[in-house]
Amino acid sequence: MQAAHDILVYGTPTSGDVGARLAHTYDHFTFPGAVPRTFLGAVLLAGLGQPLVAVVGFQHAQLVVRGLLGAMNAAALLVMRNSLRKAFGKGVANWWVVMLVCQFHVNYYLSRTLPNMYAFGLTTLASAFLLPQLDPRRSILRQKQAIALFILAGVIFRSEIALLLTTTALYLLISRRTTVLALIPVSLISVLVALAISVPIDSYFWQRPLWPELAGFYYNAILGSSSNWGVSPWHYYFTSALPRLLLNPLAPLLILVALFQPGTSRAARALVIPNLLYVAIYSLQPHKEARFIFYVVPSLTAAAALGANFISSRASKSLVYSAGSLVIVFSVLGSFAASAGMLLFSSLNYPGGDALTQLQVLARDDPSPVVDVHADVLTCMTGLTLFGQNPGGHPVALDLPLPQNPDAPIFLFDKTESGYQLGYPRFWGRFDYVLAEDTSKVLGQWEVIGIVLGFDGIEVLKPGSHPASELRDKEANRVVGVGAQVAAVRDLVRGYTGGWWAGPRMSPRIRILRRN
Repeated sequence: MQAAHDILVYGTPTSGDVGARLAHTYDHFTFPGAVPRTFLGAVLLAGLGQPLVAVVGFQHAQLVVRGLLGAMNAAALLVMRNSLRKAFGKGVANWWVVMLVCQFHVNYYLSRTLPNMYAFGLTTLASAFLLPQLDPRRSILRQKQAIALFILAGVIFRSEIALLLTTTALYLLISRRTTVLALIPVSLISVLVALAISVPIDSYFWQRPLWPELAGFYYNAILGSSSNWGVSPWHYYFTSALPRLLLNPLAPLLILVALFQPGTSRAARALVIPNLLYVAIYSLQPHKEARFIFYVVPSLTAAAALGANFISSRASKSLVYSAGSLVIVFSVLGSFAASAGMLLFSSLNYPGGDALTQLQVLARDDPSPVVDVHADVLTCMTGLTLFGQNPGGHPVALDLPLPQNPDAPIFLFDKTESGYQLGYPRFWGRFDYVLAEDTSKVLGQWEVIGIVLGFDGIEVLKPGSHPASELRDKEANRVVGVGAQVAAVRDLVRGYTGGWWAGPRMSPRIRILRRN
């Protein structure tokens, strides 16, 4: 996301001291992250989005960038849907769409500018191309295209996809759908093409010879440094991540139905075995996150759709199948309700973005044309994007005169994390506003002008009881943003229910401070 902003605002210098210009203006030189990541996704989104941004205005640039990525991934899912319809019929395709729409995580992440989601569209297309084809010659071509897409996704965006490529290729070989001689040429060509794309682009933006995914693989897998970000038990993907990703409680049972019915078993095995084998082998990596296995969700959902269609297509022939179909329908409705609830709660979990929005409202009438703001770590990690900081698209990192905005000041943000600098009063003296989780670390005389709340679980209130996180009267009047909206809804509902409430519990996360 930050890279797309920098490309749109500062461009890609090709003359003069390119390294100094990039280091001075691009965010990744200040906040490089644990490992370098490719710029290709950001380059594509910025390039495609630039004409749209010129039309709708830079204040909508973040929506344009995320919308483009979401549209690309949605298009890949549509290809998967059409391929399922051609391979297995309209019923399977429809069940797949219904089940996928009722899931939460993949849809929620669809437009997030993570390397996993850049890769997701490519792996989804690859999975679609591996589905059965009526024409054997077309099937061979599609297999080669699928292998190429897996390689592009793995070499450029996420190295773990090499493991998914391996399990898929092994299954194709064992099931005699391809040969080693057929795989070697397309694999070599695809690797060379992917490297020819990634290495020059990323070496330019990082200003050193670089293949990002090799560096990431060495750091995470060889050095084992990914464990610094947390360790999960070996069974985490199977007992926690996959059930949450598929969401429908009947999905595992429907997959088993598809695997053990003679009419669907062959197709189901092709969808399930390579993907679950990938998950099983990847479970050996101590650090685990659900997004690392997003790529298997479309195929596993397709296997569940095969099972659902097997049952529903026989509903008129047997009371058992009719009852089973009804249970599946209710499970889908339940999944949709759960997904909607998760969407609501997740939307309350970005206090940094909410704090930025509220700051821009509260400081709108500040007499200074330029306002200096310090944002702490929590603020930066929960929604404070460069697009949000710079809605006018001004090149604020360059030593150029800033335009005078008659409607609102221009905000310049500092994100210093260093502990020793934060301990000097002189450091804080240059800021007009501060966004902070812990106000005790902010030195000097400051006034709290807004309190931003964040999601803190579910609460059930009885008549006469008060929220556990309820603020004192003076502070309660300073609650702004979604926290204030939730409180208003809660009070309205309790007025109709005699004081009962079941809903999100909101707790203070970030305080907006103004210098006295």
